[in-house]
Amino acid sequence: MGQIGINILEKKNIALVAHDNMKKELIEWISDNKEVLKKHTLFGTGTTASIIEERLNLEVEAFKSGPMGGDQQLGAKISEGQIDLMIFFWDPLEAQPHDPDVKALLRIAVLYDIPVANNRATADFILSSPLMNEEYKRHIIDYSSLIKERRKHFLDII
Repeated sequence: MGQIGINILEKKNIALVAHDNMKKELIEWISDNKEVLKKHTLFGTGTTASIIEERLNLEVEAFKSGPMGGDQQLGAKISEGQIDLMIFFWDPLEAQPHDPDVKALLRIAVLYDIPVANNRATADFILSSPLMNEEYKRHIIDYSSLIKERRKHFLDII
């Protein structure tokens, strides 16, 4: 299988997500990095997006709340090439009723080769990377040949 190169522009589309027990930490991190983040386009799931807008006066395009379909909306945006990186402060100590959605979201992020931070340290490393200020080419595996093979297989047995 080959690869498809997709350019991430200098101005990034950044998804901001946090489980309930991690919202305070995410808001503090965003506050600490507000000057950098305001140069980019921000997206977020329901409650998190509204808190960011209200507390930090940053414009955030909001999806639905995660458990109400926001994780799937965000995953769709990633698969459409409209999200360049994701900061997702998730709670490792509490089971979430929508854990399968979270796992699917993380799978999509890996599949489409976008950087993901699940904690403050990783988010700091991503934001301080020189790549944040320039274009970057991410590489997605081209699954078209695999899909053609699967299609042929099913056509042969049907």
